Amino acid sequence: MTKRSKFIVTVTLLACAFAAGGLATGTFVQHTSTTEFCTSCHEMTIVYEEYKKTVHFQSRTGVSAGCSDCHIPHDWGTTLIKKMLAAKDVFHHLMGTLDTPEKFEAHRQEMAESVWASMKASNSRECRNCHQFEAMALDKQRPRAHRQHQSALKTGETCIDCHKGIAHKPVHPPQPQDFDEILLEY
Repeated sequence: MTKRSKFIVTVTLLACAFAAGGLATGTFVQHTSTTEFCTSCHEMTIVYEEYKKTVHFQSRTGVSAGCSDCHIPHDWGTTLIKKMLAAKDVFHHLMGTLDTPEKFEAHRQEMAESVWASMKASNSRECRNCHQFEAMALDKQRPRAHRQHQSALKTGETCIDCHKGIAHKPVHPPQPQDFDEILLEY
């Protein structure tokens, strides 16, 4: 076999291996990004039951966000990084860190704060896959939401600054309602 032939065979084998690895990685990422996969660990059934009671699970328009819509970036490179960082979740599952509702509750605040920090750092990237300030009909929102969204546009606030606990049990003090919003409910 000539040097050129060996080179072609080597490059072809490497290309095939690279393609197979990419396909396997893509399949793995796709499978591990489903709500069914996420909730297959008993620890996640706690937050899944909370999520099922929210508008992110079932809405009047039929739109439903799954776990990956809120917790996994939609671009490939960042998704791979997020998946590698999620290895800590597997570790804690195997170690039994969260294997009872009591243990889960004991760690809930720190887990929530970790997610909030990640979302803040990414400018609520996952929220913005579905929600855009520019697409909001601010004039159709309740007065407080209207004011808050206008302010957020001006100050550069991001979704998670105000919307903590939107799909799971809140673990922070509730925000006081404005008087005009209370009146609207009566």
